[in-house]
Amino acid sequence: MPEPALRFSGVAKSYGRTPVLRDLSFEVGTGEFLGLVGVNGAGKTTLLKSLLDFCEIDAGSITIFGTPHTSTVARSRLAFLPERFVPPYYLTGKEFIRYVLDMQAVPYSNEKTLEMLARFELEPAALKLRVRSYSKGMTQKLGLVASLLADKDLYIFDEPASGLDPKARALFKAQLRVLKAEERTMFFTSHALADVDEICDRMAVIHAGTLRFAGTPAALCERHAAVDLEQAFLRCIE
Repeated sequence: MPEPALRFSGVAKSYGRTPVLRDLSFEVGTGEFLGLVGVNGAGKTTLLKSLLDFCEIDAGSITIFGTPHTSTVARSRLAFLPERFVPPYYLTGKEFIRYVLDMQAVPYSNEKTLEMLARFELEPAALKLRVRSYSKGMTQKLGLVASLLADKDLYIFDEPASGLDPKARALFKAQLRVLKAEERTMFFTSHALADVDEICDRMAVIHAGTLRFAGTPAALCERHAAVDLEQAFLRCIE
């Protein structure tokens, strides 16, 4: 059996006396798409911050392709896009992409960049514009383009479709199908259960810092005798 892309084992995290994550354990298999689902405040973002070593966990362990998450080497195989993506406003689109790729020792290719822009229907002229002039949707597309150009084994996205209009969401999901065919791994949070149902092999539901479910969307519906994923999710967190 190959080592899972991600393994969370007994992860716990508190802020002061307030527990945020409680003994969380689950895995994301290599080549798997797993959606992390929960209401606001459930602990999703704290789990991502812990995974990326932005904050220390109080107990348990996290590994990335078998390597402790605190190791820089482990994180070199992933790309991350935060929910509140705010690139430096004074950079042009091209300068930002170069900056992201330079940090990861990935050579910049104008041809690949233009190809990726086209996949998201982002005009080449956007490369010359300062990021401060971008709309919310353009900014999100820029973040997705830069992440995907990094060409990683594992993509970790926090609400990646935030700010995208319906057409852009469809283009994004088309790109996810490309990643799936390439056997890349995706771990992302989303409030759009329909997207999770369509895109993900499995999902994990957390509520009040605890894992309520890990499995396929169909299995969640079956467990709670629900006709759709929204109904199943609501019953899962009751």
